[in-house]
Formats: sequence, C-alpha cells, structure tokens
Amino acid sequence: MLFAPGRRPTRAALLEFLSRQHAVSLSHDPAGEAGDGLVAAEYDAPHANGANAACDAMWLELLRDGLTYDLRGLAPGPACDTPDIAHRFDFAADPSHAALQPLDLRPGPHLSGGERSMPVLRGMLALARDLSLHFAEMQAVYWGPSRSAIGRRFFESVVTAWLEGGAFPALGLTAFEETAEGALQSVGLAFWIGQELRIEPPLSTDRVAATRLGVRLVNHLVIIGGIAGSERIVAPDGMRLVMEAGPGSTVVRVRRE
Repeated sequence: MLFAPGRRPTRAALLEFLSRQHAVSLSHDPAGEAGDGLVAAEYDAPHANGANAACDAMWLELLRDGLTYDLRGLAPGPACDTPDIAHRFDFAADPSHAALQPLDLRPGPHLSGGERSMPVLRGMLALARDLSLHFAEMQAVYWGPSRSAIGRRFFESVVTAWLEGGAFPALGLTAFEETAEGALQSVGLAFWIGQELRIEPPLSTDRVAATRLGVRLVNHLVIIGGIAGSERIVAPDGMRLVMEAGPGSTVVRVRRE
C-alpha cells in the first residue's frame, strides 16, 4: 500500500482503524505497552532475516476471517522499499511517485505453506480493501506478482466486486505484455493458477480487443484453476477459438480455431 512521504499511518492510527472495524481485529502488538513509536526490546521481527528487513521495526498482526496478516512499515519506523512499478491501473505515472512509501501486508507466519491458497489471498485483499477505505492518504496498492500499481479507488471497486461474487480483478492482479512474437501474454496469472495466458497472433493484433478477451479468459481460468489439454471457446464477437496447454505446461495458448 503506497503512501506519499510523511503520510504513512502510525501504530496509533492503525489502532483507531481497528476500533471502527467489525471484521478486523488486532491479534498481536509487539510494542505492547511500550507506546506509539516504540518496539518491545525482546521482539524478533517475523521477516528480519530477509530482504527489506528495516521496515520490520514497526508492525502489527491483524486478524480477518480467522486468518492472521502482518502489516509492517508503520510510521515513525523506516519505510519499506519502494517497489519497481511496471504496470499502472488508474494510477498515472508521476515523477513524485518515486518517493512513495509503502506499508507491506502479507500472510502471517502461522499461514506458512498455505499463503497462496484462495481463502488466504481473498482475506488479505479484503483487508487491504478495508485499509484503503479508511486511509484516504493511500494513493495506490502495489501487487507484486504482476508488478502493478492500482489506484486506490479502482482497487476498492474491483476487489469489492470480486469479493461479492463478481469477476476476478484481472486488470491489476494480473497485467498483459506484448511478446517479441507479437502475442499478448499475461503477467502474474501464474501466481494464482501456475500458468500464464498467451493470446497468439493474429488474434492479438487488435490490442484492445485482445486485452478484453484476456480479461474474460483470466477470470475463467482462475475459476477453474487452469487447464491441461484443449478447450474450444467462443469469443464475445462470435469467433471460435481454441485454448490449449500441454501436460505440465506453464502457458495456456489461445488461437483461432
């Protein structure tokens, strides 16, 4: 979650957020009674041995839907590293964005081994949505698997729609890039299903139409969990297509029948 410099919430601001929530609660506060801006001396940060460990100085463990998530990088501790943004959705490029300061939200250590399961990911995105609704200072949400920055309002809209039974937020939680061969290939879909989607030429020539088709197919693939074999489908314009992936393939290819 990306904030302008000096606008990251403090521990006190998070506790105020929690006081207004029904679905979210505090499950662990390593600062204890040390006070805002301080950390208990005996505390060992859950990610302190990994990369970007400095921002572990200020963190809270939050509980949503029975699952725990670590929120780290709170002010006035060190900010987490600014991510490398490759794709933007409702978040225009701006030189000032290089100075954005993130809060890092991730599944807690108790969820190790199941952090990529759909209930855990839905819970984490729901929590990020809750935080974005409360903290108007948040400018965007960064999703690492697709290297995408998603504008706060757009993130709230698409994630809420998905949580309420709508389409998967393909534009944001995945992205699309042109390959050297002129195909249109997803980025980040493999995080969800172990496969990327590749729309082959000449089907990919019209980038707008190919992206719309890609969004529909990403939603379909997330629902069914990927494919092994071939599937005949009909595009929105009535064109007959083949979607196929060989055994163990990490790419689902789409072409005209």
